[in-house]
Amino acid sequence: MRRITIPLVAGTLLLSTGCGAETATGPATASSPAASAASSPATAAAPSPPVAGTVAPKVEPTGGPRPVKPTGDADDPRKVPWLKARPYKNGRTLRVVWWSGVEPCTVLDRVTVKETAKRVTVTLWEGPSRTAQNVACIEIAIQKSTTVKLRKPLGTRKVVDGARVR
Repeated sequence: MRRITIPLVAGTLLLSTGCGAETATGPATASSPAASAASSPATAAAPSPPVAGTVAPKVEPTGGPRPVKPTGDADDPRKVPWLKARPYKNGRTLRVVWWSGVEPCTVLDRVTVKETAKRVTVTLWEGPSRTAQNVACIEIAIQKSTTVKLRKPLGTRKVVDGARVR
């Protein structure tokens, strides 16, 4: 599967658009008003339109973590550390929050849970979706959340991140 990253696309766009500004009388020089205006951060050019094939991030209107469900279709998933796991619904469910990337370049493949008498180990598995081919995704962190059902209420058991346990 071939992926194009934003730095590669941005570099290509910069090379294709050239360097410098031209005025009606010719190229801008370091002493010309056009050159000083072009280099001034206050008069920066408007952002360029999105590159074809890029995936825009999904932003939650409330600004909180975006709820996701495991897709089961990640290509070569890996363990991902999470930030927090909060119990609710009488301790029978955990809400797990972590930082992730945009879909389809980063999807939640599965969540594994190992319960013992003293602790609950929750492991998140992420990777690129198998359906994502020849797409460019922006390099941005998105906070996501998912819910995990436990066989028994959490009680006094400790919740452990399976990606951090060795």
